[in-house]
Amino acid sequence: MELIVAVYDDWGIGKDGTQPVALSADRKFFRATTRGAMVIAGRRTIDDFPGRQPLPGRVNVALTRQETEIPGFTLCHSPAQALALAKTAQRCFVIGGGSVYKQMLPYCDAAYVTKVHIAPKSDTFFPNLDEDGDWYLEETLQSGEENGIAYEMYLYKRRNA
Repeated sequence: MELIVAVYDDWGIGKDGTQPVALSADRKFFRATTRGAMVIAGRRTIDDFPGRQPLPGRVNVALTRQETEIPGFTLCHSPAQALALAKTAQRCFVIGGGSVYKQMLPYCDAAYVTKVHIAPKSDTFFPNLDEDGDWYLEETLQSGEENGIAYEMYLYKRRNA
């Protein structure tokens, strides 16, 4: 299983259920990388989707403790259930938010991380993979600047995966 995330300089990923600063280059990278794959998201992340609709061209899975239906999403109520479903897909990405990343990170072998060089106020953070001995930076995939904000897209891999 893989994950994809955009982080700020302090490894913040969001505030009040949304990204304070989002780059179109990162959105394009996200779409291209996850197209055709299964994606696993939490309910609060789904609430931030345009129109709360499933992402097109993907198998959409909601990891939530709530019993409510979310149209267009397969519901999983535990990480074990989500992991079992992920094994049925050729490719599966964990796409957030904070609690879903925390629950599913132990099962991921690759992480696509866009580092956005700005530090808006965040209330949700992703673990700093640069300081985690289980992970190493495999490759810089892209770098650039948008609206005066520099960014890099990296691929991290889990050691001994």
